[in-house]
Amino acid sequence: MTDASDVSDTSDASDAATVYERAGGAEFFFALVERFYERVAADELLRPMYPDDLNDATRHLALFLIQYWGGPPTYAAERGHPRLRARHLPFVIGERERDHWFSHMRAAVLESGAGADVEAAMLDYFANAATFMINAH
Repeated sequence: MTDASDVSDTSDASDAATVYERAGGAEFFFALVERFYERVAADELLRPMYPDDLNDATRHLALFLIQYWGGPPTYAAERGHPRLRARHLPFVIGERERDHWFSHMRAAVLESGAGADVEAAMLDYFANAATFMINAH
């Protein structure tokens, strides 16, 4: 008979890992955001909403996602609270804009090579976040 103290913990350490860690860290998120912005740059509907130079937008989004998914809080240290909806209020975002944005992010995620669990978590988050940004009907 085995006493409870003799049973080793067999839980998988990866279960406790953050999405940031499971995805592969900062490199994964910077590559994801690069793929996303390549699509945005060619999108006639979305491109006018972004600055001419996408470098700052790319860095900001990557840092936000890194922080959101459990990585270092560099975004907050540099930019404060994300205020996601407030930062997007100056732009007219309807269902069409949401759909374009999400289609580009979805494609970037699907091309990322992320594991199924990471992919599912990200797609769920991005679908909800994109809908949350709608401010025009």
